[in-house]
Amino acid sequence: MSVSGFIVLAVIVVTAGYSIALYNSLVSLKHSVSKAWSNIDVLLKQRHDELAKLVATCQQYMKHEQETLEKVMLARSGVSNALGKSSVAALGQAETKMRQGLMNLFAVAEAYPELKANESFQSLQQRISQLEDNIADRREFYNESVNINNVRIEQFPDIFIARLFNFKDFELLEFEDSEIKDVNIKALFE
Repeated sequence: MSVSGFIVLAVIVVTAGYSIALYNSLVSLKHSVSKAWSNIDVLLKQRHDELAKLVATCQQYMKHEQETLEKVMLARSGVSNALGKSSVAALGQAETKMRQGLMNLFAVAEAYPELKANESFQSLQQRISQLEDNIADRREFYNESVNINNVRIEQFPDIFIARLFNFKDFELLEFEDSEIKDVNIKALFE
């Protein structure tokens, strides 16, 4: 084999190896996003189950607050529907309503000392708060995974492999502006 033939063969082997490494890297990123989403999904389902128990516990004490309880249940249903549709944008909106409903429910519960003293309520409130914190952590991890994936499939030379094998970008899980603004605590108790 001539020197020029050897050089051409070496360039082809290096290019093929580099392309395979890029492809495998993009596949890994795609699966990282899927794993991050699965973690959120598990936590949302756990919270979904706990909310039903919380509302049932509250109904025993909060006979005059049916509207608040119904809003929480409607928001719970909205989250479930958004998960069924696999729509990240719809989930973000449903999550915002869910968090607002929970804030209102916990604020209204302050007016019911017997409910606040109930061990089941306290346990559920603590469990749901813990799940909310975990969801926030997992959302951050998911969004970071999405960002890394989306940047990589747009970078040179990864964009060639991404387009050739139809790698798609993912949508960030964002909540509405009302979710991130400061809460007027005084208004919750009026």
